[in-house]
Amino acid sequence: MGRTVLVTGASGFIGSHLAAELESAGHDVRAMTRHPETYDGAGTPVAGDVTDPDSLDAALTGVDVAYYLVHALGRDDFARTDAQSARHFAAACTRAKVERVVYLGGLGVDDGELSEHLRSRREVERLLREGDCPVTVLRAAVVIGHGSIGWEMIRQLAGRLPFLVTPLWVGTRIQPIALPDAVRYLVGVCEPDDARGSTYEIGGPEVLSYLDMLTRAAGVMGRALPYLFVPFVTPRLSSLWLSLVTDVDITTARNLVDSMTSEVIVRGHPITDVVPGPSVGYEEAVRLALADRVRALGR
Repeated sequence: MGRTVLVTGASGFIGSHLAAELESAGHDVRAMTRHPETYDGAGTPVAGDVTDPDSLDAALTGVDVAYYLVHALGRDDFARTDAQSARHFAAACTRAKVERVVYLGGLGVDDGELSEHLRSRREVERLLREGDCPVTVLRAAVVIGHGSIGWEMIRQLAGRLPFLVTPLWVGTRIQPIALPDAVRYLVGVCEPDDARGSTYEIGGPEVLSYLDMLTRAAGVMGRALPYLFVPFVTPRLSSLWLSLVTDVDITTARNLVDSMTSEVIVRGHPITDVVPGPSVGYEEAVRLALADRVRALGR
């Protein structure tokens, strides 16, 4: 039996795919957006903005499950903005008596060494749980799919550069996940009782370094990508360089690079206990992302 589901960030990278899959699964999807008049994706558009608490009550009325997918990574004050938005959303879900909230956060061991970006993700988890609604958390690293900022950075570096000058952080281990798997897991925790209020770590079948991801993506594109380690390149210099050679803006690049010094691999409760099935390997995820880009852009 389908549920009434609200997807925040429905016009974004993950939200747009999630709304379509939830609708295909038979759920009544409300796509929350600041601009419902221009929304053309899956579900019924509803007005709402997590930075404006007065806009949330109408959007959440009658909702069973609310997906929280918004963040302010492109802002210098993203941590403060995300914390305030999470407080607003938790309070509104409590008032609406939502049966569960599902949040997509970030992987990483909270050992005091997490980047500001990942610390902010954990703070959002905590603040969402201050409400009365059970919160199901899925923690992921880079999602490989057309439209993902992390993947777009990898695609552009692997596809454009004849030679890669690499700082030490490219050796950091990461467990990327294919877009279809991330969406499948998000849909899969919508209904099971066991998933209500639980935390799961999600990833693909391979643990790689950022250098592995770059060189293997280049290989899928039919390119070689020679590289040279340059240990004195700081994260701040790396973010400036990324903003110059890719389309990622300097603020987002800085926040992403800061996170690349943290190892992000699956260590805790695996999602496969609730949503079983094989996952997509890295190179196949790259092929799917490239094919989606061709379909979306016509080239």
